[in-house]
Amino acid sequence: MSRPDDDDLLTVQEVARRYRVDETTVRRWIKRGLLEAITLPGSGKRQVHRVKKSALRKFDKELE
Repeated sequence: MSRPDDDDLLTVQEVARRYRVDETTVRRWIKRGLLEAITLPGSGKRQVHRVKKSALRKFDKELE
């Protein structure tokens, strides 16, 4: 059953705050495929990612 906020998107910074880790750690999780994220088009030095709340719930279950 999906929740109404499942498609809400969080920034890397918001995810890092939630797990009390550095933003670099969250980017590593995404790069290694541990955390599902949407990559937005960008031309800066870093890729821009957004993480769905539903992906965080899945990530939490895998951590248990």
